[in-house]
Amino acid sequence: MLSEKMRGELNAQINEEYYSAYLYLSMSAYCQDMGLPGFANWFRRQYEEEVVHALKILDYVAGRGARVELRAIAEPAKDFGEPVDLFEASLRHERHITGCIHALVDLALEEKDHATHAMLQWFVNEQVEEESSAGEILTKLKFAGDNKGALLMIDRDLSQRQAGAEEGE
Repeated sequence: MLSEKMRGELNAQINEEYYSAYLYLSMSAYCQDMGLPGFANWFRRQYEEEVVHALKILDYVAGRGARVELRAIAEPAKDFGEPVDLFEASLRHERHITGCIHALVDLALEEKDHATHAMLQWFVNEQVEEESSAGEILTKLKFAGDNKGALLMIDRDLSQRQAGAEEGE
Protein backbone atom coordinates (compact mmCIF):
# COMPACT_ATOMS: atom_id res chain seq x y z
CA MET A 1 0.00 0.00 0.00
CA LEU A 2 1.27 3.46 -0.88
CA SER A 3 1.45 6.11 1.79
CA GLU A 4 -0.62 9.20 1.13
CA LYS A 5 2.58 11.22 0.69
CA MET A 6 4.03 8.76 -1.83
CA ARG A 7 0.73 8.60 -3.72
CA GLY A 8 0.69 12.40 -3.94
CA GLU A 9 4.27 12.58 -5.14
CA LEU A 10 3.75 9.86 -7.74
CA ASN A 11 0.67 11.71 -9.01
CA ALA A 12 2.82 14.84 -9.25
CA GLN A 13 5.38 12.88 -11.27
CA ILE A 14 2.67 11.69 -13.65
CA ASN A 15 1.99 15.37 -14.29
CA GLU A 16 5.73 16.05 -14.81
CA GLU A 17 5.88 13.25 -17.38
CA TYR A 18 2.82 14.52 -19.25
CA TYR A 19 4.27 18.04 -19.21
CA SER A 20 7.49 16.59 -20.65
CA ALA A 21 5.46 14.99 -23.43
CA TYR A 22 3.66 18.25 -24.13
CA LEU A 23 6.97 20.16 -24.15
CA TYR A 24 8.54 17.74 -26.62
CA LEU A 25 5.47 17.85 -28.85
CA SER A 26 5.77 21.64 -28.91
CA MET A 27 9.46 21.32 -29.78
CA SER A 28 8.59 18.87 -32.55
CA ALA A 29 6.05 21.26 -34.05
CA TYR A 30 8.58 24.10 -33.82
CA CYS A 31 11.19 22.04 -35.68
CA GLN A 32 8.65 21.08 -38.33
CA ASP A 33 7.92 24.77 -38.82
CA MET A 34 11.67 25.45 -39.14
CA GLY A 35 11.93 22.91 -41.96
CA LEU A 36 13.91 20.40 -39.91
CA PRO A 37 11.93 17.15 -40.19
CA GLY A 38 14.66 15.04 -38.57
CA PHE A 39 14.69 17.22 -35.46
CA ALA A 40 10.87 17.17 -35.49
CA ASN A 41 10.99 13.36 -35.63
CA TRP A 42 13.44 13.13 -32.71
CA PHE A 43 11.29 15.35 -30.50
CA ARG A 44 8.13 13.49 -31.59
CA ARG A 45 9.73 10.24 -30.42
CA GLN A 46 10.60 11.95 -27.14
CA TYR A 47 6.96 12.94 -26.79
CA GLU A 48 5.91 9.31 -27.27
CA GLU A 49 8.43 8.09 -24.69
CA GLU A 50 7.24 10.59 -22.10
CA VAL A 51 3.63 9.41 -22.51
CA VAL A 52 4.87 5.85 -21.89
CA HIS A 53 6.68 7.08 -18.76
CA ALA A 54 3.53 8.75 -17.43
CA LEU A 55 1.51 5.61 -18.06
CA LYS A 56 4.08 3.40 -16.31
CA ILE A 57 3.70 5.47 -13.15
CA LEU A 58 -0.08 5.76 -13.53
CA ASP A 59 -0.41 1.99 -13.91
CA TYR A 60 1.86 1.43 -10.92
CA VAL A 61 -0.19 3.74 -8.68
CA ALA A 62 -3.46 2.15 -9.79
CA GLY A 63 -1.97 -1.33 -9.46
CA ARG A 64 -1.09 -0.60 -5.85
CA GLY A 65 -4.73 0.18 -5.17
CA ALA A 66 -4.15 3.92 -4.86
CA ARG A 67 -6.09 6.68 -6.53
CA VAL A 68 -4.65 8.38 -9.59
CA GLU A 69 -5.38 12.10 -9.72
CA LEU A 70 -4.54 13.81 -12.96
CA ARG A 71 -3.68 17.49 -12.79
CA ALA A 72 -3.71 20.31 -15.31
CA ILE A 73 -0.72 20.30 -17.65
CA ALA A 74 1.11 23.60 -17.90
CA GLU A 75 1.36 25.23 -21.32
CA PRO A 76 4.81 24.66 -22.84
CA ALA A 77 6.91 27.26 -24.60
CA LYS A 78 6.24 27.80 -28.30
CA ASP A 79 9.47 29.43 -29.48
CA PHE A 80 12.84 27.88 -28.81
CA GLY A 81 15.43 29.67 -30.93
CA GLU A 82 18.05 27.74 -32.85
CA PRO A 83 18.48 23.94 -32.77
CA VAL A 84 21.28 24.27 -30.21
CA ASP A 85 18.86 26.20 -27.96
CA LEU A 86 16.31 23.39 -28.27
CA PHE A 87 18.79 20.81 -27.06
CA GLU A 88 20.08 23.03 -24.28
CA ALA A 89 16.45 23.35 -23.11
CA SER A 90 15.92 19.61 -23.51
CA LEU A 91 19.00 18.78 -21.44
CA ARG A 92 17.97 21.26 -18.73
CA HIS A 93 14.52 19.71 -18.65
CA GLU A 94 15.87 16.17 -18.43
CA ARG A 95 18.10 17.21 -15.53
CA HIS A 96 15.01 18.61 -13.81
CA ILE A 97 13.19 15.31 -14.32
CA THR A 98 16.21 13.43 -12.99
CA GLY A 99 15.99 15.53 -9.83
CA CYS A 100 12.29 14.70 -9.50
CA ILE A 101 12.98 10.97 -9.87
CA HIS A 102 15.79 11.12 -7.33
CA ALA A 103 13.48 12.86 -4.86
CA LEU A 104 10.96 10.04 -5.32
CA VAL A 105 13.69 7.45 -4.73
CA ASP A 106 14.73 9.30 -1.56
CA LEU A 107 11.12 9.28 -0.34
CA ALA A 108 10.75 5.57 -1.10
CA LEU A 109 13.91 4.84 0.89
CA GLU A 110 12.78 7.07 3.74
CA GLU A 111 9.42 5.28 3.89
CA LYS A 112 10.98 1.84 3.37
CA ASP A 113 8.69 1.41 0.38
CA HIS A 114 10.69 -1.30 -1.36
CA ALA A 115 8.20 -1.91 -4.16
CA THR A 116 8.17 1.75 -5.21
CA HIS A 117 11.94 1.91 -4.86
CA ALA A 118 12.30 -1.08 -7.19
CA MET A 119 9.88 0.40 -9.74
CA LEU A 120 11.73 3.71 -9.70
CA GLN A 121 15.07 2.10 -10.59
CA TRP A 122 13.86 1.79 -14.18
CA PHE A 123 13.36 5.56 -14.22
CA VAL A 124 16.77 6.22 -12.64
CA ASN A 125 18.40 4.25 -15.45
CA GLU A 126 16.17 5.82 -18.09
CA GLN A 127 17.18 9.32 -16.99
CA VAL A 128 20.86 8.49 -17.46
CA GLU A 129 19.98 7.56 -21.05
CA GLU A 130 17.77 10.64 -21.56
CA GLU A 131 20.46 13.07 -20.40
CA SER A 132 23.13 11.29 -22.42
CA SER A 133 21.08 11.35 -25.62
CA ALA A 134 20.26 15.06 -25.40
CA GLY A 135 23.84 15.85 -24.36
CA GLU A 136 25.36 13.99 -27.29
CA ILE A 137 23.20 15.83 -29.80
CA LEU A 138 23.94 19.15 -28.09
CA THR A 139 27.67 18.43 -28.38
CA LYS A 140 27.31 17.75 -32.12
CA LEU A 141 25.33 20.95 -32.62
CA LYS A 142 27.92 23.02 -30.78
CA PHE A 143 30.67 21.41 -32.82
CA ALA A 144 28.76 22.15 -36.05
CA GLY A 145 28.37 25.81 -35.11
CA ASP A 146 27.00 27.83 -38.03
CA ASN A 147 27.76 25.12 -40.60
CA LYS A 148 24.38 24.57 -42.31
CA GLY A 149 25.64 21.45 -44.06
CA ALA A 150 26.50 19.87 -40.72
CA LEU A 151 23.09 20.89 -39.37
CA LEU A 152 21.40 19.14 -42.30
CA MET A 153 23.49 16.01 -41.68
CA ILE A 154 22.43 15.99 -38.03
CA ASP A 155 18.82 16.51 -39.16
CA ARG A 156 19.13 13.50 -41.47
CA ASP A 157 20.57 11.39 -38.64
CA LEU A 158 17.76 12.39 -36.28
CA SER A 159 15.17 11.37 -38.87
CA GLN A 160 16.32 7.75 -38.38
CA ARG A 161 15.06 7.51 -34.79
CA GLN A 162 12.30 4.92 -34.66
CA ALA A 163 9.26 4.73 -32.40
CA GLY A 164 9.29 2.18 -29.61
CA ALA A 165 13.06 1.98 -29.31
CA GLU A 166 12.84 2.38 -25.55
CA GLU A 167 13.38 -0.71 -23.42
CA GLY A 168 10.30 -1.97 -21.70
CA GLU A 169 7.81 -0.87 -24.38
